[in-house]
Amino acid sequence: MTAAAHALDIQGHRGARGRAPENTLPAFARALGIGVTTLELDCAITKDGVVVVSHDPALNPDITRGTDGKWLEKTGPAIWSLTFKELQRYDVGRLDPANAYAKRWPEQRPADGTRIPRLADLFALVKKSGNETVRFNIETKISPLEPAQTTSPEDFVHKLISAVRSAGMDQRTAIQSFDWRTLQVVQKEAPEIPTVYLTVEKGFMDSIQADQRSSPWTAGFHVSRYGGSIPRMVRAAGGAVWSPYYAETTRNQVKEAQSFGLKVVVWTVNEPADMRRMIEWGVDGIISDYPDRLRQTAGELGAPLPHPTSVVP
Repeated sequence: MTAAAHALDIQGHRGARGRAPENTLPAFARALGIGVTTLELDCAITKDGVVVVSHDPALNPDITRGTDGKWLEKTGPAIWSLTFKELQRYDVGRLDPANAYAKRWPEQRPADGTRIPRLADLFALVKKSGNETVRFNIETKISPLEPAQTTSPEDFVHKLISAVRSAGMDQRTAIQSFDWRTLQVVQKEAPEIPTVYLTVEKGFMDSIQADQRSSPWTAGFHVSRYGGSIPRMVRAAGGAVWSPYYAETTRNQVKEAQSFGLKVVVWTVNEPADMRRMIEWGVDGIISDYPDRLRQTAGELGAPLPHPTSVVP
């Protein structure tokens, strides 16, 4: 057994995006069959208040077909503008082969006829599987830059927590977000649910905005007031987990965060060499589109592995 052989949180990103249509019951069933410790997923809220599993606040033409069987030609309506019944008209079981996005996932197996599920449907699938230990890492898909696309942070969190508690899954759930406003609400309304502070520092997704005086993403906190240390800022915000983009993360940051009592879960790691490096650095968890690759790599380093659970969605 190697020095890196610690208990690793193996998280299937959007279920298992590399293997099955993202954020669908077939993807979560695939992840359970591979054997993960955590199902990572994203949530949105419908017009009639139903918590559904979707990465995109609006229907994504890369993965969505209408009632006519044709791919959406552009971004579709916001989920917040549709009732759950209306949302069920759309098929999200296959990638549009004409779009560049499809080329990123050549091994994804389609599941035609698949609809965007309710969070309750995922909980029911896991209960059906008999898996009593797998956890849920649920992201609130909300942006301070596009307030009209979703309900308010407070209402979003209230509905999400209600769905989690109604299923009796609050002890198995963490809530993550780039929009830290929602995490502050979680900490007030549901202190039993750990909060996961997502960060990214470069490009159009930059949520930290260290070169600015403030960031709309970080709920009034700013890295400049914490000596430039993101882990210090996450600790001050009350987080249980820091979840940075793996390619921006250093070994020293991992150790610093852990010295503050934070867990470190990196996203989204798909190549075995990168997985191996992260495990050897001692991260607490890894989110991957290919949980099968992650299991193999973790196993090779001597990490204990969760048991697979077969279930038909």
